Amino acid sequence: MRVALVQFKEAGKKYYFSYEGLTVEKNDRVVVETSRGIEIGKVYVLKEIEETDLTAELKPILRIATEGDIKEEAYNRTLEPAITDKAKQLAKENELDIKVLGAEYTLDRKRLLVYFEAENRVDFRNLVRDLSEVYHTRIELRQIGPRDAAKMIGGIGPCGLILCCTTFIGEFDTVSIKMAKNQNIALNPQKISGVCGKLLCCIKYEDDVYTELKQIMPDLKEKVTTPKGEATVVELNIIAQKVRVLHAENGGYEWLALKDIKRA
Repeated sequence: MRVALVQFKEAGKKYYFSYEGLTVEKNDRVVVETSRGIEIGKVYVLKEIEETDLTAELKPILRIATEGDIKEEAYNRTLEPAITDKAKQLAKENELDIKVLGAEYTLDRKRLLVYFEAENRVDFRNLVRDLSEVYHTRIELRQIGPRDAAKMIGGIGPCGLILCCTTFIGEFDTVSIKMAKNQNIALNPQKISGVCGKLLCCIKYEDDVYTELKQIMPDLKEKVTTPKGEATVVELNIIAQKVRVLHAENGGYEWLALKDIKRA
């Protein structure tokens, strides 16, 4: 079946929608109904999939976005900074230990979503009531994690570039300490953590390459044969496919290409 993969934010998650009866092209702005309400998204790609690939009911694209829809969305965006500031003020008045990060209207403004970060569970019912009295629409507060918070706020990573999560990462992969060890990265929390406080997403990028290359590398302390005789492996450069050895005969150290040693 033919479906459209629709994205709602730059570097956001993509969702499948049907477009039967509509002429839809890549990069078209379209109006769809999501679990949050009526929203505008952009067609990322059109593709063929099997029905078995679907994990939820496939909703249809309602229409191609009109100029009026796009102006309405732009108008909604202009309202959101003031809503965020008001939500912060009301959270403080309600003595809630939360960090309000942003707010979003659905296209028809029938629902207002307010995103916040908190270390513990929070009873925000009074805040919802106060916001409802001000904005007279359905209010939904959503608690998000540190990675999603960094994605929403943006920033600069330790590499000096704009955060990957705000530029191209649509969905977060699992990143583990094992991956850092696999790449011989020094396990210094400050060096392997991003601005969100979690392990750097980029540790995941090269993990498959390191895993594959390590399979043909000797282990540390393994005995190998070199052109100068027997030696012990003391250090590895996995990407360069080189090993540093300690020669048994003269006690000297030397870097050798993997092709220049023989394993037992």
